[in-house]
Amino acid sequence: MPYLQTLESIVLSTIAPAAQATDRDAAFPRAAIAALGQAGLLGLISAEAVGGAGKGLAEAARVVERIARACPSTAMVVCMHYCATVVIEEFGAEATRREIAAGRHLGTLAWSDSGSRSHFWAPMGSARRDGGEVVIDGSKTMVTSAAEADSYVWSTGPADGAGASSLWLVGRDAAGLGEAKFFDGLGLRGNRSSPLTATGVRVAAEALLGTDGGGFDIMVGKVLPVFATLSASCSLGLMDAALEAACGHVTASKLEHLDSALADLPTIRAYLARARIQADMARTLRDDTVAALAGGRADAMLRVMQVKAAAAEAALEVTDTAMRVCGGAAFRKDLGIERYFRDARAASVMAPTSDVLYDFIGKAVCGMPVFG
Repeated sequence: MPYLQTLESIVLSTIAPAAQATDRDAAFPRAAIAALGQAGLLGLISAEAVGGAGKGLAEAARVVERIARACPSTAMVVCMHYCATVVIEEFGAEATRREIAAGRHLGTLAWSDSGSRSHFWAPMGSARRDGGEVVIDGSKTMVTSAAEADSYVWSTGPADGAGASSLWLVGRDAAGLGEAKFFDGLGLRGNRSSPLTATGVRVAAEALLGTDGGGFDIMVGKVLPVFATLSASCSLGLMDAALEAACGHVTASKLEHLDSALADLPTIRAYLARARIQADMARTLRDDTVAALAGGRADAMLRVMQVKAAAAEAALEVTDTAMRVCGGAAFRKDLGIERYFRDARAASVMAPTSDVLYDFIGKAVCGMPVFG
């Protein structure tokens, strides 16, 4: 798999060395994104017809997982770029598709509204037609790569009143776009996940992605499977990194007065064993989700809802275990575990949150309409 070899080189030369500074300074990983673009990895799932690699969800999951082992902030930027690419590939202009395929265009989603928050499928913002243009107003609570992405797949209510929502491609330089507040948070500090506002933003009518009012079907049917799988992959990567660091610490650190390593304690090994099982179960579910989607299985959407929640909650427990077994050393930034601990907090509260997904899954297994 040449793309993984290329990725490994970028991770070792660019992403991993900058990870601590990316977190410490809340710095957007521009060098990493530029390197990934130049290597063709931002165009990984773009069609070969427009110059992309023509790969699918399985390959994208491997890329996000590997990046997350080094820098979850960078992995989330790539995750959201791939989610935007899915929409643009099917409904966007060829010129934009070619720019993405060439690695010169970074996309992202702008869905969670201030009014409906993590209920991303119910945008509160508006779109109204004005001649040959559409005027967009609204505010988004959190947009990954805010003010850094070249375009946003932006959700609003329908322009003509039919359907649940509409999606528009909004360029970064559109007049009326503003970053309401710079993100300075607990974890994923480098992904520039900030609020954005649109005040009288004008886009061409052709900026509509799909049909007016048809945004819900795209969100749930096309993007949610990709986002859930890639979010889970990010959780998997950071779990592996936290466990690797924890195992390295407990095997190398000694209780001098007993002439034994921390790993000689059965309690330490038991904690790590349970954590390894949790991570491996989440990975098995991720892989089965990819297989279910590829095979068009009847349980594919159930797997989609399960995989993000399962991986997010596993990451909370696994990184907590890593902190626990390493004791006070885990609080040191040079060990890296506290960074993964903080980064792991994001997935469970990122829309759709784990609690929302539990409700969806419960409805599904009870034979009830999920969005009813």
